[in-house]
Amino acid sequence: MKFLLMIYTDDSLLEALPEGAFDQMMHGCITHADELQARGTLIESQQLEHGSTARTVRVRDGKTTIVDGPFAETKEILGGYNLIEADSLDEAVKIAQEFPWIGTGSIEVRPVRDFDAVRRRVGA
Repeated sequence: MKFLLMIYTDDSLLEALPEGAFDQMMHGCITHADELQARGTLIESQQLEHGSTARTVRVRDGKTTIVDGPFAETKEILGGYNLIEADSLDEAVKIAQEFPWIGTGSIEVRPVRDFDAVRRRVGA
């Protein structure tokens, strides 16, 4: 099964880190991701630009609205993701707990839907 680990960060906690701590965390995250990739667990990993560079687009009642930044009402913003392969949700949660970002934000673990199955179901 595939799981998406969405990494949310809190800017105020990141800014409060001692000098060099962010780079140390980033180094640990990258080397851990490399280990997971070597084990065949990590499929893809990317870091996103800051949420202030985002735009949220939605259509309601035929009217398109574009809002600067992420729309969610929270101080944590999506900072990156890891697409992993795991046998269960419990295993995916254990993998998420190994990343240092849980101390300065959170990691949402969500199963990835089998989109090919959806495609077949709807005949697309």
